[in-house]
Amino acid sequence: MKALRLVAGFIVLTAASRLLLAQEAVATPLALNPEEGYAQNQSASADVPTKAQDGTGQASTRSNEAQDPHEASPDSTLENTVDAAESDDGPRRQLVHFNEYHGPYFTIRVGGGFLYEADAYSQDSESKQQFSMSPAFKVRDSRLLFRGRFPQFDRSVTWCAGFMYDGPTGKWFVRQTGVMIAVPELWGNFFIGRAKEGFSLNKVMAGYDGWTMERSTMNDATVPLLADGIKWLGYSPKHGFSWNLGYFNDIMSKGQSFSSYSSQEVARLIWLPIHSEETRTLFHIGANLRYGKPVDDKLRLKSRPESFPAPFFLDTGTFDATASRMAGPEVYYRKGSWLFGSEYWWEKVSSQSKGDPVFHGGDVVVTWLATGETRPYNTVGGYFLDIDPKRPVFKGGPGAWEFVFRLSHTDLNSGPVQGGRFVRFTPMANWYLSEHVRLEMAYGYGRLNRFDLKGNTQFFQTRIQFQL
Repeated sequence: MKALRLVAGFIVLTAASRLLLAQEAVATPLALNPEEGYAQNQSASADVPTKAQDGTGQASTRSNEAQDPHEASPDSTLENTVDAAESDDGPRRQLVHFNEYHGPYFTIRVGGGFLYEADAYSQDSESKQQFSMSPAFKVRDSRLLFRGRFPQFDRSVTWCAGFMYDGPTGKWFVRQTGVMIAVPELWGNFFIGRAKEGFSLNKVMAGYDGWTMERSTMNDATVPLLADGIKWLGYSPKHGFSWNLGYFNDIMSKGQSFSSYSSQEVARLIWLPIHSEETRTLFHIGANLRYGKPVDDKLRLKSRPESFPAPFFLDTGTFDATASRMAGPEVYYRKGSWLFGSEYWWEKVSSQSKGDPVFHGGDVVVTWLATGETRPYNTVGGYFLDIDPKRPVFKGGPGAWEFVFRLSHTDLNSGPVQGGRFVRFTPMANWYLSEHVRLEMAYGYGRLNRFDLKGNTQFFQTRIQFQL
């Protein structure tokens, strides 16, 4: 991990020097060209004056129309751009048009989301001894999102700010907020601010875009939701490689619910041996690495059973820990309307008092869009996007129907640390009435091995989702 720190430091210094040099020259926009080996963040600079060759071969200035890049090609299955909002940038098709401002010095677009769900449970006798649960109706999530650009800069500079209502604590907190600078000299973009670390495709994806109602128990137990720091998102279309390298700390976030590490370094490497727009085929292979130092040398891993109103089925309790190392692969294959995927990783914790425990877990998922849509994929960020129905309900169509089958497993038992083992099978259906409205219906069967009991629980869940 010391090597990772040195690499990150070198990258930051190199980027800073190149940025200073670049200010002395006029930047030329870079199109997505496999022969060039890299791509500029065109989505972030849609309304930035750029240079183009006129009929005489001289550079002439032109100004692109102010336009959301996602709206320009809503039916594309591969998205090759990214801005500061990353996966949280909202639907590609706009529901309203009064939520935007385009000025000479900055642009702004206002978005938001709302999730409300109802959950019920059926428990056997052992499960009831482990936890007592009753039906619940709750607001899962409510958020405001702002994003835009700074057109006066020669290179692409975008910004975002997010605010989210946290259901468990009943409080609002700042979520992804920061500035992204395109650095084509280093084949990508640098983000500075609060963001997702980059570990795990499913974590990087916006929660509103995921195929399931909740991420797997291993994901929620071990990967923090957000972190403050700097990260480098790079992409080489010629080779089909992308990467995410980041350094984060808790100088501004210590004490918040998502901040359990004082510092962490994260690396995510992705290879796309197959990514064809014509055949709608994609093969994604990724590797995740993470090193973190827990706050005050204490760590606690816990997770709900993929049901928001439920108690924490898995919980290690707080124990001494000086460091945490995580590693694991992710593999996804998309063929038209079908998607197959799996993520799995291990976490080794440096804890002399607990014998350096090792935890592990992940999931396997299969999804099918019965109405013929294909789930889009962002090649720069290495994650999937939300579904835009071909024939929305509000235009007389059936919407989009997605059927999902997922099996997840988490083992937080290691030596004297007994956080529990949990396995859950989840078949569910997603009905996308439009890109802005979605209804989710899930059944789950879970088995928890904890407190010297093996309890079985059935989950009945439904959720309504709205995005602007």
